Amino acid sequence: MDSPSNATMPRGFLLQGFSEFPHLRPVLFLLLLAVHLVTLSGNLLILVAVTYMPSRPPMLLFLCQLSAIELCYTLVVVPRSLADLAAPCLGLGRGCPISFLGCAVQMQMFVALGGAECFLLAAMAYDRYMAICHPLRYAAVVTPGLCARLALACCLGGLTVSVGLTVAVFHLPFCGSHLLVHFFCDITALLHLACTQSYMDELPLLGACLVLLLLPLVLILASYGAIATALHHQHSPGGRRKAASTCGSHLAVTFLHYGCATFMYVRPKASYSPQRDRTLALIYTNVTPLLYPFIYSLRNCEVMIAIRRVLGRWQLGQPQGQSV
Repeated sequence: MDSPSNATMPRGFLLQGFSEFPHLRPVLFLLLLAVHLVTLSGNLLILVAVTYMPSRPPMLLFLCQLSAIELCYTLVVVPRSLADLAAPCLGLGRGCPISFLGCAVQMQMFVALGGAECFLLAAMAYDRYMAICHPLRYAAVVTPGLCARLALACCLGGLTVSVGLTVAVFHLPFCGSHLLVHFFCDITALLHLACTQSYMDELPLLGACLVLLLLPLVLILASYGAIATALHHQHSPGGRRKAASTCGSHLAVTFLHYGCATFMYVRPKASYSPQRDRTLALIYTNVTPLLYPFIYSLRNCEVMIAIRRVLGRWQLGQPQGQSV
């Protein structure tokens, strides 16, 4: 392990953000602000629409939790980035300061929410498996109580892994200028700054990836393998189309989430590129959460009907509890 003499436990870091592009900052601020507001509005609309549905199937309860996770996910990263873009840290060199504790909390919350989403996608795949492969037992097995327990387990699983990973990363020695070439405290940026060349120091990230990515992915693949087998024996084309439509939105979100997370984090430290990773992070922290509400609302008839009902009542100025 490389242990330079200037390796220290820093009191804080500097987030470079996009300070090297001063002429693009106003445009980037307006663009991120617009995307952020649409993301918040879309997820809030789904939460309100599902809340006021007369009956809520388990899949929609999971969708509520997914929307809540996406809301928190963007709030952990985007407001701070917007603040740094709107009020550049003049006179502070190449970046805006963030405390050691603040950086650790931001990374922990980011990983916890991302991990909870991985587990939640696995729970949603299990819900689809039960609905398609065991429709007669579905109502008896997938109860609101089971949904609540699965939701709690998803949050606790993400929280547990994130705390362990954060402790491991922030116990590494950091050296140099403590400048993070990023707009938030991402794991790759922190590991890139750590003055160590040992693969042993990457084991916590590898372990977190195995638990947060591989384990839920195995469960998702197993669920959809059973679903594919059931659909293969389904003789009704209408039944196949209906089952495929209920799985389409979940599969789209799963591919987006796992594609971004796998590309970003399942690779050795030697392949990290701060500028490229920062650009990719800008996409998966802003664009993918923006797409989720559209994917679910456009492909789920129940959600579309609920959203139209809510928007119609708001246009008429009637309280939600009254009928139109």
